[in-house]
Amino acid sequence: MSQTQTFPGWRGTTILCVRKGGRVCIAGDGQVAIGNTVIKARARKVRPLAGGAGVAGFAGATADAFALFERLEAKLEQYPGQLARACVELAKDWRTDRYLRRLEAMLIVADAKESFVLTGAGDVLEPEDGIAAIGSGGQFALAAARALMDHMDDPEAIARRAMEIASEICVFSNNNLTVETLG
Repeated sequence: MSQTQTFPGWRGTTILCVRKGGRVCIAGDGQVAIGNTVIKARARKVRPLAGGAGVAGFAGATADAFALFERLEAKLEQYPGQLARACVELAKDWRTDRYLRRLEAMLIVADAKESFVLTGAGDVLEPEDGIAAIGSGGQFALAAARALMDHMDDPEAIARRAMEIASEICVFSNNNLTVETLG
């Protein structure tokens, strides 16, 4: 067994961001698994940012994600009301800092105006259609949300239904949701 295979790894996350009608919603499932065993069903992978002015969800290693949340909060204090700039500054640090480079997580962050996906590769991606998703069930949730966009007006209702669909398909996701909505 190679070194990368000695520990089975944490799995199980679906994070979805839906923006529509001046509102934005980020939803996350609650399942955490090691290998093929569910070890926690009600993890909170979505949380408010900047005193409620923003919201973020994570996929990946929990400790790594919390380290990134703290760094993002510091960037938002440094650049208040400038989510894009805070995200770019975090991505630059994440890419160049020796400690941060090793963090294994992805984030979706949003405020009243903008949404971004942040990765350790230095990506700060703004979804073109108002929908972004990450994690093992992310593509299922993304497809479901895109299909629902023309049929539902409430971004929270879209997110909840898309997450329900994803949880029925992805074995590493469940329907114990944490949902944060702005606007």
